[in-house]
Amino acid sequence: MCSVGRRALPAMFAVLAALADGRGAHSLAFDALLGAIPFAAVAALVAFGAYLERRDDGASGLQALLWTLALTMLVLSCAARSPATQMHTLPPLAASALVAALAVFALKAVVAIAPYARLALRPAKP
Repeated sequence: MCSVGRRALPAMFAVLAALADGRGAHSLAFDALLGAIPFAAVAALVAFGAYLERRDDGASGLQALLWTLALTMLVLSCAARSPATQMHTLPPLAASALVAALAVFALKAVVAIAPYARLALRPAKP
């Protein structure tokens, strides 16, 4: 699987979980979050390995830290909702952790795009 797909799948599963929660399908959201966890774990390990290879790059360290935070929020959301799936309710902690995971994914996208935006805003040399 390509690296872009491996990095995009956890975010797509998290968005799917948020949409399912919005529709009241909390068990589907729980399944989507369970699907996101292995992909996020692999991406966190790969990002940490990239950081260890190039310690001079601050962006790779930040990406590894953000992957770890996103993985933590996904696991927390799963753990908070697992006993509640039988009652078909959404605990506030599960919803908050999912929103935090989505915010981390948005921050990761901004960090990834920032170097390209900086190049686009740089004036052209005559």
